[in-house]
Amino acid sequence: MGIRTGEQYINALKSRKPEIWLGGRKVEDLYNEDVFKQPIHEIAKLYDLQFDPEYQDKITHVCEETGERVNNAFLVPRSQEDLMARSRLFEAYARATFGLMGRTPDFLNVVVTSMASNSWFLDKYNPDWSVNIRNYYRHIRDNDLFLTHAIINPQNDRSKASYEQKDLYTHLGTVKETKGGLVVRGAKMLATLAPITDEVIIYSFPGFQAGDERYALAFAIPIDTPGLRIICREPMQDGKRSVFDHPLASRYEEMDAILAFDDVLVPWDRVFMYNNVEAANSLYPMTGIAQQPAHQSGVRGYVKLAFATEVACKVADSIGVDGFLNVQNDLGELVQAVETIRALLRVSEYEYEVTKDGEYRPAPAPLETIRGLLPKMYPRAIEVMQIIGAGGLLMSPTGADFENTELRPDLDKYFGGREGVPAEERVRIFKLAWDLCGEAFGQRLLQYERYYTGDPIRKRAIFYNQYKRKNKFEMADQALKDTAKTEINLI
Repeated sequence: MGIRTGEQYINALKSRKPEIWLGGRKVEDLYNEDVFKQPIHEIAKLYDLQFDPEYQDKITHVCEETGERVNNAFLVPRSQEDLMARSRLFEAYARATFGLMGRTPDFLNVVVTSMASNSWFLDKYNPDWSVNIRNYYRHIRDNDLFLTHAIINPQNDRSKASYEQKDLYTHLGTVKETKGGLVVRGAKMLATLAPITDEVIIYSFPGFQAGDERYALAFAIPIDTPGLRIICREPMQDGKRSVFDHPLASRYEEMDAILAFDDVLVPWDRVFMYNNVEAANSLYPMTGIAQQPAHQSGVRGYVKLAFATEVACKVADSIGVDGFLNVQNDLGELVQAVETIRALLRVSEYEYEVTKDGEYRPAPAPLETIRGLLPKMYPRAIEVMQIIGAGGLLMSPTGADFENTELRPDLDKYFGGREGVPAEERVRIFKLAWDLCGEAFGQRLLQYERYYTGDPIRKRAIFYNQYKRKNKFEMADQALKDTAKTEINLI
């Protein structure tokens, strides 16, 4: 089939009945559930971009294997141009959602593409695993599927390993092997957008040790597989808010969920790894599934930071405070942060590396630098927005107020901005900002940016240790060598 339309994506959602729990009740009609309806349509718009003449050649390509047009997330990069083709896709999807939806379809489709193109390393453990991941890649590519993933354990007793928890299957693990497949039990999180996806893929970060064998898993199944329960977090909005009052929260709420597996049967052809600590610890470094999707998340983060910066600038301009030196300083800081991330992305794309199998990967150091900087830069953008907006962020009338003819004269008088910015325009700008910097929706976006790639402190420590292994500190050694001379000529 190749690329599909937004309507085809929606029809696929309507055809399934996953077990979804929201606010203590089971969701019976996913598409018509208020919380999910608008986000579904935002994802559908991304699918429709694939057929838009302005975007089609930028974000899709004709697959050599099938002759069908497929999304660039399924492109195995064999040149720098292939990397840039992916980058154009990432930016198109990010700009369509202002960078506010972190787990759009391109993210995990890149992960699976990277796993499949580097599946050779699985052959020494089980050749079937290698075949399975390649076939799965073709399956999601040819049907243009949308995946969620769950790769971390629930926050139970963090002082204990998975096998030391009160219940052996608190965390997702293998129960038994059957003729039909692998039976798994336990939970994983944080499955972003899980209710409105087609399938879920499970894998884990490295760090497995002896005793963790049953938890060393990688597989994929349809989201409506029997025994899979999707337990949603509390919504950040109820799906009924007006676009005027909540221009972002009303459209881009990304539901997160914990996935509870109650003796779920995973068919053997969907198993990519199990009960093997060594293979599980090798998955990330051997397949590039940190590096390749980091390219997507870097582009998405760049767009999100740029959007927040633009909103902060609009707030300042609308009330005429961007003529003050301190405000200019703060906004200049944000603009420089955006340019820093943009420059790092370009460096990663132009200083690429090539694997022994001819796969092009963006340079890892700039991408890891982005992962280290964004958790600080984005919160700073939100802080600047809060400072500039001050009390005005707390005192905005509603869209319904503007429609009231009796109130309208007062609103026009008291809520106007600087000269040339009428009340309704100023209020709209401030509501846009409040969705980002005050609402629960915006706070979730803030927390997401801090932790979407894991613990930033641990990540930075890993980055330093890798840097230390690869560098000999030659300039420092040369300086020490120079000062060790018995005689220094001062003339």
